[in-house]
Amino acid sequence: MKLVLVPTPIGNLEDITLRALRMLKEAEVVACEDTRRTGILLKHFGISKPMVRLDQHTVRNARRLLDGYERVAYVTDAGTPGISDPGAELVALALEEGWQVEVLPGATALVPALVASGLLTARFAFEGFLPQKSSERKERLKQVLIGRTVVLYEAPHRLHDTLKDLIKVYGPEHPVAIARELSKLHEEIWRGHLGDALEYFTEPRGEFVLVLGPKEPSAEGRGPRVEELLTQFQGQGLKGKELVKALTEAGIPRNQAYELAHKPDASK
Repeated sequence: MKLVLVPTPIGNLEDITLRALRMLKEAEVVACEDTRRTGILLKHFGISKPMVRLDQHTVRNARRLLDGYERVAYVTDAGTPGISDPGAELVALALEEGWQVEVLPGATALVPALVASGLLTARFAFEGFLPQKSSERKERLKQVLIGRTVVLYEAPHRLHDTLKDLIKVYGPEHPVAIARELSKLHEEIWRGHLGDALEYFTEPRGEFVLVLGPKEPSAEGRGPRVEELLTQFQGQGLKGKELVKALTEAGIPRNQAYELAHKPDASK
């Protein structure tokens, strides 16, 4: 069987590709998260195909639901399948079954938000949706920004809580760009600082992408625990790659560990 992952528009219907339309037309069946939503999309483009629902609750039954089909197109509610949706689980299952897998390039909220942010793009990380519990969010946020830009997805009802946690971890002056309703009628890209963002988005509506500027490693590299670990491992005779590995395993971000391990006095 051949499984084709087909990106669909995140808002503006003109963002679908000619290749995506061809794949939907050639498929025997369209597997999707929501048959009603996908049905509207197919109808708009004059495509009539049977549909099978494959969401986070039913993707585990993909073998049975797709049995008998030789060519399957898979779409999610919007964007490229496999990013913060059941697509990744479906691909893993397909490869396990020996199915042929093809992934089309196409619409995603991640890249437009990152490029439009005006922040550094040479190094970035995509964290998707953060944990819902505040304590878990803050623990994750303590590690992700060192030396790189970070992109997050967030729902409107959790935006305020996430911004408050970001302020607690990075401070109100930390740079951020927030994209809302990308490619849709009310698209907005707001740029500023975390404290101002909390005041600006008083009644959040739509889907949000947060792009956070990097935090310099040097700002993290002088804490008592870091210096203590560095001294401890140097005292054990560790240096170079071995020192980087030891620091990383102790919970120090890899790029920060590398910088510490290659300081002039670290090799003595």
